[in-house]
Amino acid sequence: MHKEPLQTDQQWALLGLGQALHKRGYRFITATPLTHERVNERPDNAMARDLAGVFGWSRPFLPELLDAELLELMRAADILIEEGSGQLRSAVRFSSLGEQLFVHSRYPTSQADSVFFGPDTYRFVRAIDAFLNVPCSSAINRAVDICCGAGPGAQCIALARPQAEVLAVDINPRALAFTGVNAALSGADNLRAQHSDLLKHVDGDFDLIVANPPYMLDSESRAYRDGGGELGAGLSRAIVEAAIARLAPGGTLLLYTGVAMIASGDPFLAYIRDTLGDSSLAWRYEEMDPDVFGEELLKPGYETVERIAAVVLTVTRRTD
Repeated sequence: MHKEPLQTDQQWALLGLGQALHKRGYRFITATPLTHERVNERPDNAMARDLAGVFGWSRPFLPELLDAELLELMRAADILIEEGSGQLRSAVRFSSLGEQLFVHSRYPTSQADSVFFGPDTYRFVRAIDAFLNVPCSSAINRAVDICCGAGPGAQCIALARPQAEVLAVDINPRALAFTGVNAALSGADNLRAQHSDLLKHVDGDFDLIVANPPYMLDSESRAYRDGGGELGAGLSRAIVEAAIARLAPGGTLLLYTGVAMIASGDPFLAYIRDTLGDSSLAWRYEEMDPDVFGEELLKPGYETVERIAAVVLTVTRRTD
């Protein structure tokens, strides 16, 4: 399968910008929003002084900081924000994951259709890498990344299994546009971005289903952040239920998510035990990080939550 070509001039310009940044040796590791805020608040960081300041830290900059090629590509991609007093800002960021660059939304990710990329992304891809590197894992001919965002999960699979058909699905058109650009940047020709609410708009079964869904409570109901349901677990539960019905024999669901832990224990694990009692399913549940995004506990809705843990659930449909 060959992916469809990029659909818009803006996508082609973003591809050119990513390639130009790669040629210039650009790298940037994206931290949590709280770390980003604290670093940017330092007096010396009020303005960008290098490429990382512009395309990583989302700081304002003066036009003379960038060369003519980069500025023209930014104009063509319609990502130059004018801030007055001659200052500009990029409407996107580029983050490094291994040797690849990913375009995604700028800091702060306050818009409803923002496309998030950060520490969860790195943990998610690490979990997929670990799964793909198990020698006894089943053949993967068809895979899908649900709530794909900027597409790192789908891209990880596509590059590791170039013979596979890999879909990246999301309800956010901006996420799908960025996924297309990122796939082109990496040369993942077997990856296709497609609009779908979970798996409702794609057909057939899958050998591998991965997902890194939103799992926070969000008073503004932003799609990239709001997990819905009780303590933000609604979307993660919906993915489990949709995915297990679409696993091919020997197929696996790998779900990376966050869980709001309460004094009585892990509510998502309790749900998994109740839901995955089918003898045709084998599953494993692991806390990858016991404490993430602790600043969220200060917000309404988290009064009974003791910590938010990053967990990985793998569910495999037995072949016997």
